Amino acid sequence: MADVAKAAGVSPALVSIVMRGVEGASEETRARIKSIADEIGYVPDRRAQKLRQASSRLLGVTFDLQQPFHGDLVEQIYGVAERAGYDVMLGAVAPTRDEASAVKTLVHERCEAALLLGSRMDATELGSVDRAVPVVTLLRTSGVDGIGSVRGDDVAGVGSAVEHLISLGHKRIAHIDGGSSAGAQDRRQGFTDAMTRHGLPAPIVEGGITETEGAQGMRQLLDSPEPPTAVVAFNDNSATGVLDHLLRRGVDVPGDVSVVGYDDSRLARIAHIQLTSISQDVTALAEAAVQEALARIAGETARDVVLAPELVRRRTTAPPRRASA
Repeated sequence: MADVAKAAGVSPALVSIVMRGVEGASEETRARIKSIADEIGYVPDRRAQKLRQASSRLLGVTFDLQQPFHGDLVEQIYGVAERAGYDVMLGAVAPTRDEASAVKTLVHERCEAALLLGSRMDATELGSVDRAVPVVTLLRTSGVDGIGSVRGDDVAGVGSAVEHLISLGHKRIAHIDGGSSAGAQDRRQGFTDAMTRHGLPAPIVEGGITETEGAQGMRQLLDSPEPPTAVVAFNDNSATGVLDHLLRRGVDVPGDVSVVGYDDSRLARIAHIQLTSISQDVTALAEAAVQEALARIAGETARDVVLAPELVRRRTTAPPRRASA
């Protein structure tokens, strides 16, 4: 800023007025100072500015790099936060970086609230973070009084997937679950409840959030004495692994096996995949999450917001070929 002031022949205080967009400089002076700033490559130090502010106007978001749906949700959160006058700071969770490290970064950067996507923290850990910064969990309940959450109804979502497959004529339906991932327990429950309502067995094999885990689950099902004619995967990422394994084994989709994913992420909409999936309405989730974060910042009581999912049918589901299925 001092360099800009020297080049323009004005005081650093006047440069500060121009860069902050406040009153105190003529339009001609503003234009000249901004032109000089551009010429010498001046970029305002936003972090320093925020340190001088009582409010950082930052919302922190943790997300899992292995979850495509998290990327979709972060994209929407950016837009909602911007309309509310907030910036977004990301804390990525990866195989080489745990969630605690990601959250620690957000706290150190003075974020006013932390939105934790698919958090695996337990109640004690969440409570500890919430004492430092208001927390909102996304895609799962927090399990902690005073900590809000925004999620889809996973029990109903998987239930609608099962109802869809049964309406097509399937009876041998299996679920490749999400292991210990957020929402996995509710999706297992939704699968079991729906199959039990129809008097059908509810086989569940261990899976996870990745393509590899989906493929491993499908391999186990195909090698079982009575392979299913339809599979509900934990998420779209897992479902693409299921599809890949079926392709490699020469099993036709949806002729021999129908496949349903979850999240309706960008993966589901790829032209050569066109996966039937359960949509969580990413726009509504982002809107509710930011509003809940702002409410917590304002000192309001935390809420548990549950949104209704919706099945989106594409080309990976169809009636079974064999009447006995």
